Amino acid sequence: MLSVELHAHSDASYDGRDPVELLLQQAKSVGLDAIAITDHDEFNASLEAAERAPEYGLIGIPGMEISTAAGHVLALGITEPIEPGLTFNQTIERIHEQGGTAIVPHPFQESRSGVLAQISVNDITAADAIEVYNSRLITGRSNRQAKQLAQRQGLPRTAGSDAHIAEMVGQAITKVSPEENSAEGILTEIQEGRTIVDGKRTPWRISFRQAAGGVKRRISHKLNGDGSK
Repeated sequence: MLSVELHAHSDASYDGRDPVELLLQQAKSVGLDAIAITDHDEFNASLEAAERAPEYGLIGIPGMEISTAAGHVLALGITEPIEPGLTFNQTIERIHEQGGTAIVPHPFQESRSGVLAQISVNDITAADAIEVYNSRLITGRSNRQAKQLAQRQGLPRTAGSDAHIAEMVGQAITKVSPEENSAEGILTEIQEGRTIVDGKRTPWRISFRQAAGGVKRRISHKLNGDGSK
């Protein structure tokens, strides 16, 4: 069985701190088998991570976290970046056109761009899976709601650390047993719903530190003319 990190950010995200190399080192050190770097509306660092992952004994899954008009969507297994600002359904269509897998992260957290503030629970079935365990959710209530939603809608379940610093990679993982140990094999297992979700909450002090650091880096991006993603 493979342990997979499906939701982590590098310094290519406006609120991420560490370069790809440190995230890969952490993934290796905590015994992960695969990782997807899912930067906000950025794709190049994820491609780099996917290419370099075998150097660390890992499977790399290219992906990104897309800012749709409704909120955030994870796109895994894509080959080209998908532009932000499209509707939820348009974004899902673009992901599927590339043969990718669409996962809805933290759907109930409006403060972190969860999509259910803008779309219905029926609309969410266009996605391939729901992230039912996000390690950065402090109380756990939103994770329980996401799990219940996935069960009601018959959607596969995943977990993700949503790490914005390297130390938090591996806090929440998705376990799969693919026929082929590859990115494609892992994503097929997710799409078929053959997953086990495992994780622990990011310590609240670290969550606040990540959030505060993200705000500072976002302000820096704006002041440097890089825009806000």
